[in-house]
Amino acid sequence: MNSLDGIRVLDLSRVLAGPWCTQTLADLGADVIKIERPGTGDDTRTWGPPFLKDDQGAETHEAAYYLGANRNKRSVTCDIAQPAGQALIRELVTHCDVFVENFKVGDMARYGLDYASLKAINPRLVYCSVTGFGQNGPYADRAGYDYAIQGMGGLMSITGERDDLGGGPQKVGVAVADLMTGMYATVGILAALRHAEKTGEGQQVDMALLDTQVAMLANLGANYLVSGKVPERAGNAHQNIVPYQVFEVAPAADGSKDHLILAVGNDSQYVKFCQVANIPELGQNPLYAKNRDRVLNRGQLVPILEAVMKTRSKADWLAALEAAKVPCGAINNLAEVFADPQVEARHMVTQWQHPLKSDLHLVSSPIKLGATPVRTDLPPPLLGQHTDEVLRGLLDCSEARLAELKGRQVI
Repeated sequence: MNSLDGIRVLDLSRVLAGPWCTQTLADLGADVIKIERPGTGDDTRTWGPPFLKDDQGAETHEAAYYLGANRNKRSVTCDIAQPAGQALIRELVTHCDVFVENFKVGDMARYGLDYASLKAINPRLVYCSVTGFGQNGPYADRAGYDYAIQGMGGLMSITGERDDLGGGPQKVGVAVADLMTGMYATVGILAALRHAEKTGEGQQVDMALLDTQVAMLANLGANYLVSGKVPERAGNAHQNIVPYQVFEVAPAADGSKDHLILAVGNDSQYVKFCQVANIPELGQNPLYAKNRDRVLNRGQLVPILEAVMKTRSKADWLAALEAAKVPCGAINNLAEVFADPQVEARHMVTQWQHPLKSDLHLVSSPIKLGATPVRTDLPPPLLGQHTDEVLRGLLDCSEARLAELKGRQVI
């Protein structure tokens, strides 16, 4: 049994923020019905390369991007631009607890699929809208994309190397505004479901990428609001903690540069680090003994530590620092990540029997529940492969009606 058994989600979202939310709900056991455009489906089905290669090594139509955001769902095709498709969605809504969409503001109202319209036929419905800027405000009509939101929301102003070292605006390597909006949307939906269980009343969850990005500024957002000082890019250093950054160490065996992360989080860890580094006097120096002073005197302390860190190899440093319980870490590429024994022990990769490839490996859900484990079903490989199953099972559609809808290219 899964945590969300009995919850049914009608998912009209595509690309990443919405699908990330519904994938999480599906992981937890919800029956997620993914509505896709006939003929083309979710945009990410074509976002490659890379595309999955079959057992014979031939490239298929399955984009890795799509496979990474749509596990545990059922795929149903429906053209919501047609009145018959809109009617079909309204029929399905009466059998669902949650509705998720990420169309531009106003699009759902044109189709008669906005919250007010669907609430009239299912008062318990939790209706989640995911947009760039939310349902109101001067930017509500704009399309919002992760890259632009990272810029507008301040993330790129604090990400990247310091300007005095040649840095400039830098986006994060994955679409974090999309991903975090999807996670916040999941939390909002679960809270709204709890309210619906207690009161019988559904509600709209209004999620905006820009709102999420502003919230994600976390300590740096608070730093600015408290101090009035605009934070600048700090490269791989921490704005509020020293030493907490990437350091170059002795060259690797092949002579190439090597690095590690040193993440000293408090004063006692700093003293331990200084002992490991054979510089105990710096642990007692009043200029550096307290984190406040280390931050204020960063410019003096860090060059000293940079020279010390280059005297030993990465393996030597990691072994000594870990033994002393000083937080540190390697900087792994993705091949090293997926070969890491801890990643393997936590079962963060799942193997599936895909119709095109017998040993498809994909990232697993990170959620670990003792009594109600997450689901591990394959992302729907075929566009619309569950259309007949869902329409027969939920709407009791006859073969004649299915044939008619297919003939009109509604499904």
